[in-house]
Amino acid sequence: MSQIHWMKGRLLASQPLARDIRALTLQPADGSYPAFSSGSHLLLRAGSRADSPVNAYSLLDASYEGNSLHIAVKREASARGGSAWLHGLQPGAGLEFTTPANLFALPPGTASFLFIAGGIGITPFIAHMAAMRGREQDFQLHYAYRSAAEAAFVEQLAGRDSVRLYDASQGARLDVAALLAGVGATSHVYACGPQRLIAEVEAVGQDLAQQGRLHIERFALPDSPAGSAFVVQLARSGCEVRVAADESMLDAIQRQTVIRVESLCREGYCGTCETRLLAGTALHRDQYLSAAEQAAQDRVMLCVSRAACERLVLDL
Repeated sequence: MSQIHWMKGRLLASQPLARDIRALTLQPADGSYPAFSSGSHLLLRAGSRADSPVNAYSLLDASYEGNSLHIAVKREASARGGSAWLHGLQPGAGLEFTTPANLFALPPGTASFLFIAGGIGITPFIAHMAAMRGREQDFQLHYAYRSAAEAAFVEQLAGRDSVRLYDASQGARLDVAALLAGVGATSHVYACGPQRLIAEVEAVGQDLAQQGRLHIERFALPDSPAGSAFVVQLARSGCEVRVAADESMLDAIQRQTVIRVESLCREGYCGTCETRLLAGTALHRDQYLSAAEQAAQDRVMLCVSRAACERLVLDL
């Protein structure tokens, strides 16, 4: 299970980066924060209540230096309210956020990278590029966005030899197939962005994924069909729970039993609700487990994953 620890801190600064995007500077209460590497993220509670929305944000920093952390937050009108709350927060306000986790790290010893970013998916690559400064590693960043007014860090990135910008409002389009066709034999590909872009990268990059050279990070889960109802057997408690087609295992267990499973993000990226799978085949929809870990079928994220069979047996 994910070892996430909550910390108290405050908002040090809030500045506009682009339309509906703000850069937030966070300060831990005592100035200390665990070491981390580029590609890391934290969870941030958008509100003072225990049931306030919890969202993940990529750290723009390549490491912890000084006494502050930096994230970029896009205001989403259709979201659960967390981004709007953060956009309205004034410097000095108290915050709760977690210690760092990294599901998007750069493998050591790799000399060449292709980075593909869409929209607010640029954020983890700001840290990656900072980390690679001065190293004997090459990268190419391809960054697509709707318009310069809606995109963060465009001015900072424009003119760099290793960066290619694609402004859709000017007719520019990122050709994923052409990019992946030119990937070197040992290069690794990293992609972060909206689901349409990620789906295209995954479809074209299947061979790279099988070789362990394709790395994906989403800032929203893909829309998935609800699927069929199924039964979850809780081995230790002796309960059986029927999971409807339109609810998660986590919700069904908490609705039908007195068992309380710890959870945070409810979107499959923090690992808090990870539970041992004793029998059955899960349909994994999380971002936390690697492809190999998902294939092992010995643990499951209750907040988003479902059953690929009629019954799952859980260690609860």
